[in-house]
Amino acid sequence: MSVLEKFVWDVLDYAAMPLIFLLGFVGVSVGACLILMWLDKRRG
Repeated sequence: MSVLEKFVWDVLDYAAMPLIFLLGFVGVSVGACLILMWLDKRRG
């Protein structure tokens, strides 16, 4: 395990996993919205 991973687990403990899932979901949602906006702008 890297230093960063150990730091995350030590600081957040059991809150780390739900937080990682939540941040991943938000990231994918924002990315999808940006791509859809870009495609719509390109088409129009």
